[in-house]
Amino acid sequence: MPALTFDQIFSDFNETLARRFPVVCASDEFYYFPQVTRNHPEWDKWDDFSIETVKDTIDRLKKWESNLNKLVIQPGNFAAEIDRRLLTNVACTLKEQLASVRTWQTQPTFYLTIASVGMAEAFMQKDAAAAHERAKGLPLFFDAAAANLADVPRLFRNLALEMIPGTRDYLLGLRQTLPEMKTALSALERFGAAIQQVRVQETFTLPQELIGNVFKSHINTGMDLLEIDAELDEEIAAMEQVLVSTASNISTGLEWQAAVQQIPFPRLGPEGLMGLYRRQVTDLVDHCVAAGLVTESLAKQCPVTIKPVPDFLAATRTASSYSIEPRHPPTGGTFFVFNPDDPAEARQPYQREYRLLAAHETWPGHHLLDVCRWSHARPLRRVVEHPIFYEGWACFSEELMRQTGYFPNNNDRLQLARRRLWRAVRGKLDLKIQTGAMNVEAAARYLSRTGMGLSRAR
Repeated sequence: MPALTFDQIFSDFNETLARRFPVVCASDEFYYFPQVTRNHPEWDKWDDFSIETVKDTIDRLKKWESNLNKLVIQPGNFAAEIDRRLLTNVACTLKEQLASVRTWQTQPTFYLTIASVGMAEAFMQKDAAAAHERAKGLPLFFDAAAANLADVPRLFRNLALEMIPGTRDYLLGLRQTLPEMKTALSALERFGAAIQQVRVQETFTLPQELIGNVFKSHINTGMDLLEIDAELDEEIAAMEQVLVSTASNISTGLEWQAAVQQIPFPRLGPEGLMGLYRRQVTDLVDHCVAAGLVTESLAKQCPVTIKPVPDFLAATRTASSYSIEPRHPPTGGTFFVFNPDDPAEARQPYQREYRLLAAHETWPGHHLLDVCRWSHARPLRRVVEHPIFYEGWACFSEELMRQTGYFPNNNDRLQLARRRLWRAVRGKLDLKIQTGAMNVEAAARYLSRTGMGLSRAR
């Protein structure tokens, strides 16, 4: 039997995963799955994480890995070799996630997230029947999810119980449009009752070797835990120094936390937050074109549309965010503004950072990255994203705008450093909590160094 080609392996890989796990594969919320869809989706079908299907998928992933390792790549064909290594990495990561991390067995919030994301995806389709079909299949999904759970940590069980009322409210909001939600809501109640009864374990941390592999290979830092810890310590120290010196530049003896609080809120025009972000995105793309970061033709071909967060995305959005339809070639993306009609939203502390937020999410942040990704000539590289680079690029884009003169003053530098400190501290907490080196109380005290009150941090 002749050896399979890369295209044959990749096609089988995509089709199998998109058929078995249609929601997680269509979404960009689940980084270890490729972002692939079928040409003709079956909207009543939800993701099948039964033990039998997961086991068979793991076996197939092993076979795909083996076939990829057998591929003969011509010397000097670097593009083909990169694709082979990239797909091998994706297959290995997914195999280890399913077999060892086992989110599908231990985290009931995983299924509540899939339910919300799946309904939102169906509502975004041009065919109105998609949402009705997907709602019909939701009861079976919830019942199967309850059967899949095992070895659930008490913390994860409690988080799911906290999440169920919000999911219920979300589905209730869809009931007026989708009468099928009545049976889905009953199934959600059964799911809640099932996780109330599930046997729990006290520990939620993964074995040290496994969590090290997740950080190094799955998230693709390429670093071991000690290296990551040292990198984060260096970043925290550097940003605290920048914050102190910048606050001193504003006023001698001024503490940086107080300096941040003195930054004025944005002035709103007649269009409120929608108009504020619309003008900001226009300014950003004009700057990026003038600075040579983006071509004028790309900016016109792939614009950013500004919209309020719609009701069908309410369960998956708690702040303003960016989204792009997975298609080649791309035609543009959407920046969703959270709660634009609520006067209190404009007075939220994070609105002081609206210019940085817009740069992070649109130009030259997530939007530019996703436009480049979905424009790629090689299909594999469109559907794979690694969180260390995806979020890393958006964070770097804020600094890039400072370097090109868009964020020139002390208030800008203060907010840039505070955002970098906030991210580094969160990374440090993630590392320490996941390895069992820090408990909740210690974590809350550590988080409070970002200027957050202790009770909120806890």
